[in-house]
Amino acid sequence: MDLVLHYADEFVLDAVWARLLPASKFPSLCEPSAGLGALNQTVRGLKQFATTCAPGGEVVSALPRDNIIRQTLSLYVITYIGIVLLYFSCALVSYHFLFNKDLMKHPRFLKDQVKLEIQSSLRAFPMLDLLTVPWFVAEVRGYSRMYDRYDEYGILYLILSVPLFLVFTDTLIYWVHRLEHHPSIYKYVHKPHHRWIVPTPFASHAFHPLDGYAQSLPYHIFPCVFPMHKLLFLGMFGFVNLWSIMIHDSDMICNTGFERVINGPAHHTLHHLYFTCNYGQYFTTCDRLAGSFREPAREDDPLLEAHGVPTRSSTKTE
Repeated sequence: MDLVLHYADEFVLDAVWARLLPASKFPSLCEPSAGLGALNQTVRGLKQFATTCAPGGEVVSALPRDNIIRQTLSLYVITYIGIVLLYFSCALVSYHFLFNKDLMKHPRFLKDQVKLEIQSSLRAFPMLDLLTVPWFVAEVRGYSRMYDRYDEYGILYLILSVPLFLVFTDTLIYWVHRLEHHPSIYKYVHKPHHRWIVPTPFASHAFHPLDGYAQSLPYHIFPCVFPMHKLLFLGMFGFVNLWSIMIHDSDMICNTGFERVINGPAHHTLHHLYFTCNYGQYFTTCDRLAGSFREPAREDDPLLEAHGVPTRSSTKTE
């Protein structure tokens, strides 16, 4: 996220912070005794700089770029805008082009469900971001194993870090997800997400914020344990959100061979229908090893029930 923050500062946030807290009007913020100054590595140099303008005549902020409070607030706004844009853009595309609207005839599809899913997501985002931002702040301030040069660990490692990331996070998410289904936790944290028996892509982020945060922890833990290129991490972070949206389109594509290995939309559709199977995120390995795997079958397709044909989930209740 340091790259994102750098360019956000360069093109937008320097001007915003200069307007909000101009150095000329808040010189005390630059004093170490003010408390905030102690959080900056460059604050002592600002004592001479806290006048009105930068060398080019540009107004500067009393809080420099490396101020932890400025970084935290900036990253919160960036993260919130980013997740909202990603959520709506990807979910809208998936909903309009991939989601079968006949599923809305399913007897367990709620009235105004799409609206309710969106409202639930928008309620979750502020708290989810608040919980997530400390990880991004730590990364920006150097407390991770992310690196800049693509050849720092070699091209081979750069390539292999992708499957390593997927296997590592899939394994941890499996156990976090399965733990969330324990009766002592489920009704408080995970049950809101299972309100959507026949989900649409908008249900991907329609969860309790603690639920979303718990399942996102493996993504933040990975670069603390394993080296990962910064741009690659950003790409994978976008991918995992896209994947989460995609597996909520209730599609029951079967018999392709991929569903034996890849935990796709069909598997997650069964998870929402039956609750006690297919906890994995990307692969079926953990489900197979732990005995929770359920292979997608045509007779489980919720589209059948939407068309009035009974299925094995017809009498299943939460």
